[in-house]
Amino acid sequence: MKFIYADSLDVVDPGYDFVADRNAPGRSPHWDDVYAHEILGYAPYDGILVSRGIVGGDKVAGKYSESQAMRFRRVGARAFLRLDDPRFVRMPIFGDCGAFTYHQDEVPPYTPEDTAEFYADGGFTHGCSVDHIIFDFDETVTGMDGGTDETRRRFDITLENARAFLPAVRQISNSFTPLGVIQGWSPGSMAEAARRLVAMGYDYLALGGTVPLKAPQIKSCLSAIRDAVPKETRLHILGFAKANEIESFAPLGITSFDTTSPLLRAFKDAKANYYLPAGAGRLAYYTAIRVPQALENTKLLRLVKRGVLSQEDLVSMERAALDSLRAYDREECSLEETLEAVLAYAAPVMLGATLDDLPGSSSVEVLRERYHRTLADRPWLQCSCAICRAIRIEVIIFRASNRNKRRGIHNLSVYEALIKSLDRRELHEGHADLFRCTSSTEPIAHGSLFPGASVRAEAVCGD
Repeated sequence: MKFIYADSLDVVDPGYDFVADRNAPGRSPHWDDVYAHEILGYAPYDGILVSRGIVGGDKVAGKYSESQAMRFRRVGARAFLRLDDPRFVRMPIFGDCGAFTYHQDEVPPYTPEDTAEFYADGGFTHGCSVDHIIFDFDETVTGMDGGTDETRRRFDITLENARAFLPAVRQISNSFTPLGVIQGWSPGSMAEAARRLVAMGYDYLALGGTVPLKAPQIKSCLSAIRDAVPKETRLHILGFAKANEIESFAPLGITSFDTTSPLLRAFKDAKANYYLPAGAGRLAYYTAIRVPQALENTKLLRLVKRGVLSQEDLVSMERAALDSLRAYDREECSLEETLEAVLAYAAPVMLGATLDDLPGSSSVEVLRERYHRTLADRPWLQCSCAICRAIRIEVIIFRASNRNKRRGIHNLSVYEALIKSLDRRELHEGHADLFRCTSSTEPIAHGSLFPGASVRAEAVCGD
C-alpha cells in the first residue's frame, strides 16, 4: 500500500528566523523554499500527486502563480518538484484533474486528449482519466438502482472520458500508466463503473468522490468494487480523507492512495495537530499551542477595537507566552508557570475573552487539559526527525506558516512510518503478494506498480 502525497506547493523557508519571526534575508520563495523531501533529507511519502486544477491554466484558475504554472509546463513535474535528485528520480508522480475545482461546471473543462498531453509533457508516471465528481451517495440501493438524472449524467461523462483517454495515451507512446477513475452514487454503481473500466482495458483504477463519505461507506464501496473486478486489478483512492483510519483499510486490497491530511491537520484541526507513533499501527495526537502574532490576528484586533485589551497588552502577553515556552524547553521554567502564561494569551485567541472574564469556563479547562498534556509529555523531544531536532519546541507552537507547515511535514514523516509498519505486517501475514512492486526493469506503461521506487524501511521517529 503506497502513500502518495497530494502536493499543493507546501514548502517552507529553511532559513526562517523563529525568534525574530522573519524570513531569511534576500529569500526568493520559489528558489529558496524547500519541499518536505528536501528539508527532511528523505521523502516522507512513496510518491507525489499533482492536480491539474491546482496547477491551473487558461481553463481553471489554480493555486500556482502564472510564472509557476509556466515553469511547471516548461521543465516538467519532476524538476519543478525537485524530484530530479538521484535519491528521488524514480519516485512516481501521479496526476489527476482535480475534479473538485470544477464541480459546479456542467462538464469538465478538460478533454481526454489535452489531459493525456498534460501528463506526457509534465513527465508524470501515472495519470487519471477526466472525471466529473458525484457527491450524492445512497448505500440503501443495489446495483444500478437510484441516482438522480444529474448523478447519472456525471457517471456517463466520467466513463465516456475514460473510454477516450486510453487511445489518447497510446497515441503519445504510452509514456505513463493510465488510471480509469470511478465515480458513482452507491457501492453498486461504483462496482459497475469499475467493471466497465476493466472491460475498456484499465488494470489500475482510481476511486473518486470519497471525501464526504464515512469510513464504513468507503469500505462497502471497496468491497463491491473488489467483487466486480479481477483480483489483480490495482486500486487507488483519490483524496482519501480517512487517512488516520488507514489501519482498518489495510486488508481491503488498496494498492495506493493520496492524501494531504497529515499536513493539513497540523493547522486545520482543533486538537490533533502533532503526530507521534503509538505502536501497533496507531498514532498518538497532541494539540499544538496557539501563540498567534499579536498585531496580525483578526480576533485579537477585534478585542483591541472593543477596548478589552490594548495593543501593548497583547504584545506583552505574546512575548510572555513565547519566552515561557522557550524557557520551559530549556528546563528553566516550570510547567505550571508556562501553562499560565500560554493560557493568558490563548484565551483571547481561542475564546474571545480574557481569562478573568471566563471564570470556571469548561472551554478554558478543556484547553488547559490539552496544553498540559502537550507540555508534560514534551513530544517534540521524542522525535528524531530533522525538523524536531532543529527547532525543538517551535514545532509545537501554532503560529504562521513556517512553524505550522514544518509540523505538518513532521506529521508526514510519522505517517509514512506508520504505513511502512502496516505493509510489513501485511507481508508477515501473507496478504500482500498481489500488490507488491514488480521488477524495476518493467516498463511503466506495461503495468509495473512503482518501478524502481526507493524504499526507506526504517521508522523516522522513536522514543
